[in-house]
Amino acid sequence: MIGRNFSWQLVQCIPTHFEIIGDITDIEPIAVGSAIREVTRLRKQYGRGRWRKLKGIALIRLANGRIRRAELHWYEAHGIGKREIKRKRYMD
Repeated sequence: MIGRNFSWQLVQCIPTHFEIIGDITDIEPIAVGSAIREVTRLRKQYGRGRWRKLKGIALIRLANGRIRRAELHWYEAHGIGKREIKRKRYMD
């Protein structure tokens, strides 16, 4: 997954109060499997899988309508998908 771009079109993340606009780029793994602190909780909550914590850059629309470039972190497992997308910092 290193260096791949992932296409998401206008995905709404209700708990975090932002929308992802366009593609997530510069995707890099942060941790895989037992290196993830929350892996036990992820398996209980979402199911078994090869969990990865990833980060990437995307344009997001904030609740107030402002569009900003931000670094996002999320968990992902094959067959389960992306979970718990979080905005970590603004890049602009």
